[in-house]
Amino acid sequence: MTENVPLIVIGAGPAGLCAAAEATSAGVQTLLLDEQSAPGGQIYRAMGHTGQQGRAILGADYTRGESLMQVLESGLLDYRPGAGVWQVTPEREVYFTIAGKARTLRAERLVLATGAMERPMPFPGWTLPGVMGAGAAQVLLKSSGLVPDGGVVLAGSGPLLFLVAGQILNAGGRIAALVETTPRGNLARALPYLPAMARKPSYLTKGLALLAQIRRAKVPHYRGAHGLTACGRDRVEALGFTLGVRAHELPCQVLLLHQGVTPNLQITRALGLAHDWQPLARSWRPRLDAWGCSEIEGIAVAGDGGGILGAQASAHQGRLAGLQAAFQLGKLSQAERDAKAGPIRRALAVERAARPFLDRLFRPAEEFLNPPDETLVCRCEEVTAGQIRGYVALGCLGPNQTKAFGRPGMGPCQGRLCGSTVSEIIARARGVDMQEVGAYRIRPPIKPVTLAEMAAMDET
Repeated sequence: MTENVPLIVIGAGPAGLCAAAEATSAGVQTLLLDEQSAPGGQIYRAMGHTGQQGRAILGADYTRGESLMQVLESGLLDYRPGAGVWQVTPEREVYFTIAGKARTLRAERLVLATGAMERPMPFPGWTLPGVMGAGAAQVLLKSSGLVPDGGVVLAGSGPLLFLVAGQILNAGGRIAALVETTPRGNLARALPYLPAMARKPSYLTKGLALLAQIRRAKVPHYRGAHGLTACGRDRVEALGFTLGVRAHELPCQVLLLHQGVTPNLQITRALGLAHDWQPLARSWRPRLDAWGCSEIEGIAVAGDGGGILGAQASAHQGRLAGLQAAFQLGKLSQAERDAKAGPIRRALAVERAARPFLDRLFRPAEEFLNPPDETLVCRCEEVTAGQIRGYVALGCLGPNQTKAFGRPGMGPCQGRLCGSTVSEIIARARGVDMQEVGAYRIRPPIKPVTLAEMAAMDET
């Protein structure tokens, strides 16, 4: 018989920690599962293990996460790090592996706080050794204090690109160049939404401060770059790009890429939840109500896994989901829930006001959504953009059919890295929108699990 738990929260980032905090403060026995060895998610990774020097390097936004850790001291919270969730069912059964042993628990209420992942940025040569995501470099800096050395070039678009550049400089690292790929027309499209952005002035001041820091460090800053190519034989040796009509080539030993983040949808897709395509953000989003509840009874989504809004907005959404779970479990009255939710909703509205400007300003360039034929799109199965277009010419209508043609999406990452690009390519080749093309169907296990782990499953 599967053991029942009043509330299970999956993910210990800002949304998950805040959902657990609100629920436990209302008296709900809560289980918090997270695959990392320490809480904080990607934003506040290794918060409990970072000294004063590390906090100075990572900045005030990082240290803000300290206050979220207080929930771990609650007597009603059962926090289990190192728990890899590999299946969730519509009946709210959660399958996970911890310490080499698989377990199954059933939740009366379930909050998914799975966060976001970096959007792939495919272009010729992006799979060479020495090329990695800027977010991955930030993880190494936070968790191990590792600073990229040698000729470091950052390329792409989005706030995280400048944040990582600033953190590398704070850590004493050197940056050879910053190559920005934000299309030049994006700013004009975003400017009408700047007044709403002013409701959250800290976004503007932080951005301007990072740009000033990069200028003071005399880092060459190239704007409006296109036609990117990573050059090298056994590893990256240079980044080629074009400004206007002039070609450039910058030597580098490390190339860090970024062009925004997208929701981590593996669990919501596997559950069969309805998802809507967001043309401006170029990402899918599960269909949720004002409390984060999905169409499946008892299952809610909080944070960037329900649509990209950022760390502070994710924390607010987590609190709302925690309040709703406490209400549904009979620990709060409707009046109590709504009274607590009022200030949270007002703070969330301020965070939301910044998104129309940011989404338009940092909309990815078309060349990365619909890369050239020679570009490797599915790294696991070595399928190129040209091959995918060839599948469409043979009658392929969507990403799931491509698996029969050439196995994209069937490798170890299960389509996490290539899924959005495959769908974007098919949509353009067919001349239809993304809602019609759809996305990969996700089947369990969501994460790799061994037969030994399953055989050792505790069937309490």
